[in-house]
Amino acid sequence: MTPHNSANIGDIAKTVIMPGDPMRAKYISENFLSDVKIVSDVRGIACYTGNYKGKQISVMAHGMGMPSMGIYSYELYHFYNVDSIIRIGTCGGFREDMKILDLILSEKAYTEGSYALSFDNEPCNLASSSSELNSIIEDTAKENNINLIKGTTLCNDCFSPYVPNEEKLFARIPDGIDRPIASEMEAFSLFYNAKREGKKAACILTVVDVPSNLEGISSEEREKSLNTMIKLALDSALKI
Repeated sequence: MTPHNSANIGDIAKTVIMPGDPMRAKYISENFLSDVKIVSDVRGIACYTGNYKGKQISVMAHGMGMPSMGIYSYELYHFYNVDSIIRIGTCGGFREDMKILDLILSEKAYTEGSYALSFDNEPCNLASSSSELNSIIEDTAKENNINLIKGTTLCNDCFSPYVPNEEKLFARIPDGIDRPIASEMEAFSLFYNAKREGKKAACILTVVDVPSNLEGISSEEREKSLNTMIKLALDSALKI
């Protein structure tokens, strides 16, 4: 047990799907898994372990922001022998040609935050996802006729729609780092922890906000799109 997880060793599967929202984790467990058990419920962050098409998989929320993701993913890797984590979440798209409900596969996460410096005294601001997991996700997407946009994402300490001037943010990005195609808030600490612990991590994102669309999407459209992302993550997990 840890201060944030009451599961016993062996209760959590080797592969974990991690949405940010605890209610989304509950939704996945109820609608996609069978023989589900809640193996931890500390602070209302339930961890569900069940079967998906015959494979044991766990689903656990990670909360909002790098510190929260950093705690949960580190403990899963370090104390619970988890090998692979696939984060699934929503993001804001930066490119004008992006559409709401597009799916993004984050290859690298750039941050201005100090997670790596605080953890390991390492001035690191760019972390990569697992090329092995990314290949599995790409192949699974092709099999299901799902288009993926790949690139570097921004892992921001601020909710991107509230940032008043994104161009000033982009101007601060050092030379040699690709301009981010989307903004989210957790992938860097996940990718950094995976590298630190010798494990694997990936991040699939659904675009829910883009510069060219100010109207947003309905709850029904959002749920349908998130189901596509959820199934992509789960079907990819079968091959890990």
